[in-house]
Amino acid sequence: MKRNSGAGIWIGFAAILVWCLLPVVWILSLSFKPVAETSAGSPQFLPETWTIQNYKDILADGDFTRALLNSFGISLIATLLSVIFATLAAYAIARLDFKGKRLVLSIALAIAMFPVVALVGPLFDLWRTVHLFNTWPGLIIPYMSFTLPLAIWTLSAFFREIPWELEQAAQVDGASPWQAFRKVIVPLAAPGVFTAAILTFFFAWNEFVLAISLTSTTASRTVPAQLSYFVGPDPFNPPFSQLATASVVVTIPVIIIVLLFQRKVVAGLTSGAVKG
Repeated sequence: MKRNSGAGIWIGFAAILVWCLLPVVWILSLSFKPVAETSAGSPQFLPETWTIQNYKDILADGDFTRALLNSFGISLIATLLSVIFATLAAYAIARLDFKGKRLVLSIALAIAMFPVVALVGPLFDLWRTVHLFNTWPGLIIPYMSFTLPLAIWTLSAFFREIPWELEQAAQVDGASPWQAFRKVIVPLAAPGVFTAAILTFFFAWNEFVLAISLTSTTASRTVPAQLSYFVGPDPFNPPFSQLATASVVVTIPVIIIVLLFQRKVVAGLTSGAVKG
């Protein structure tokens, strides 16, 4: 029975692994195929002729590199601002007693779950009026409006797990409230801070609806929106190899971030800052 159950577990694990990794392997295979091979009918799974010309063409494309720079800049700024404001707000919510605390958290969670499509029209008109259309702040502000509530909700749970006595002990030893918060509370809440930062970065990095609706040129267009303009000279034969190559290039930073901070992410998603 134990052998059969062990074999079943490994078979199920292998099936799930193949199901999840098959699209990734297919995209990698397409990125190494010549354009002529992908435009032909029923291409093979593996390239008949391996080439890195697609990567050279993508990295030499000024519009794509500009969009990549926009994605990095907008995502990093939105992440930094969201984490700073969320840390301060979540600490106040966790430490202070005031009426309507649960209502504030409920409203924050509701805002985070609000459909993005419902705001595209009003934001489009408003941003054109205040001259924020097709600018970095025009994307950073709405990104923060969706990521900040989720970050506040996540971090408030971590701050509630930190014993209040630690902060009091630091103040007894001569630390000011700001020093106790910065040197004692924030380091203990590091898993939650990293989790909020990575969730915020991933949202800003992958967001498409706002990026395509609130931009009109490559001055502030991010990579997900720029990929929609990879149509090629023939509308009946899209450049599948270039699209796959661009997808691989865009995914590499996400993989690097996950590999570098996977322990903190797992700790942030599975536990509080301090276990008593």
